[in-house]
Amino acid sequence: MRETLQAWLVTAAGRAVGPAAAPQGDSFDLWGLVMKSSAEVKAVLFLLVAMAVVCWFVIGAKGVRIWRATRTSRGFLDRFWRQQDGPHWDAKRLEGLYGEVDRFAGSPLAAVFKAGYLELAKLGEVAASGPSHADVDNVERAMRRARDSELTGLETMLPFLATTGSTAPFIGLFGTVLGIIRTFMDLHGRKDASLDVVLPGIAEALVATAIGLLAAIPAVMAYNFFLRRIRVLEAEMDAFGTDYANIVRRYFVARR
Repeated sequence: MRETLQAWLVTAAGRAVGPAAAPQGDSFDLWGLVMKSSAEVKAVLFLLVAMAVVCWFVIGAKGVRIWRATRTSRGFLDRFWRQQDGPHWDAKRLEGLYGEVDRFAGSPLAAVFKAGYLELAKLGEVAASGPSHADVDNVERAMRRARDSELTGLETMLPFLATTGSTAPFIGLFGTVLGIIRTFMDLHGRKDASLDVVLPGIAEALVATAIGLLAAIPAVMAYNFFLRRIRVLEAEMDAFGTDYANIVRRYFVARR
């Protein structure tokens, strides 16, 4: 009886411990998978890593540029309206604001104001009596050119982020396909083509897709964020240009 009970306990313990004692697979080692991958997959991985590095550089540089543009534009806009003498504007106050415009370097609004002021000053030199209503159109065109130039600078390198976000997953998938093809070609003619032999090659190939996603996701998120901030700055430049043109018409043309 005692021997039977001992045998039953040993069997039960073996069943309980058996699954836990089962051999575990290799631990996840991304670098090891990269180093074991084929030359074709490594070439794709090198391209994806290069794209990711450039994306992070663009994200950092563009983030600083847009942050500075937003901060300085707010400061310039506040200074612009505080320069107004009650409900009136005059040439001396615009000239004084023009003298301070260098303090707001990097502000798209300051660049628009500078272009409009210089054009207004040229018109004042040509016509001693001041600009006419038709001349104000020249001021508006100068401000639009300045706005377009600022937008071009703000949008520089954004297409690269969009390109990386849309193509990196497919480049990674291309590397994965190449890796799987190489794995199947290496298994051709082998009699020991079990899962233990096939799965490591497939895992190495899938690394390319993972790296492609790692490059694409930050690029897409940064592109959408920067595009939104640029559109806000564009709207602010349009509103400021309209207000400035109205000021010119009201206080510099109507007094002729």
